[in-house]
Amino acid sequence: MSIKKWVSLGIIYVVAVFAAFAIITGQNPLASGEMEHDEHADENEHEGMEHSAEEMSSSGDIPAGLQEAKDPIFEIGSEAIISADHMPGMDGAVAEVSGAFDTTVYTVSYTTEDGQEIENHKWVIHEELENPDAALLDPGTEVVLNADHMEGMDGAHAEIDSADETTVYMVDFETTDTGEEVQYHKWVTEEELAPAD
Repeated sequence: MSIKKWVSLGIIYVVAVFAAFAIITGQNPLASGEMEHDEHADENEHEGMEHSAEEMSSSGDIPAGLQEAKDPIFEIGSEAIISADHMPGMDGAVAEVSGAFDTTVYTVSYTTEDGQEIENHKWVIHEELENPDAALLDPGTEVVLNADHMEGMDGAHAEIDSADETTVYMVDFETTDTGEEVQYHKWVTEEELAPAD
């Protein structure tokens, strides 16, 4: 069989597949509207993950029972570089340490009241859980969150993804993307800070 015949058969096969798809789904696989819809969905999903400086800020109040760090690497009032991208504008920002505490930090997955699924949120500390046991909780443990770092978080049922005993910091910084001021951001871990010198 000649090359022309193979090419013709290939074209006919592709057309047949597209026609079958259109008949079965009622959609045109070549329509640009499908792609535009997917792009907009991705944009909306990205927008849902963005947070303003106001949302990243907190009152500075700390949970009951949280102990100040005895010997933090980064002392209160010192500057450090954030190497974490929990939210836009954090990574690389120069931060001033406004609090240092020894505790257990968790990454958690939970669903907000409006049904948004949040996975591996960093960070929630032991003292922000409802009636936690004294011991470090294992991954897979189900808990109720008493933290309002994000809208829809407070009171949500969550599952612990990871746990680590470390020093956590509350920090003030200007976002690297918009230059907005963030105050008393909770939390960054010692591993997510580097000396500013």
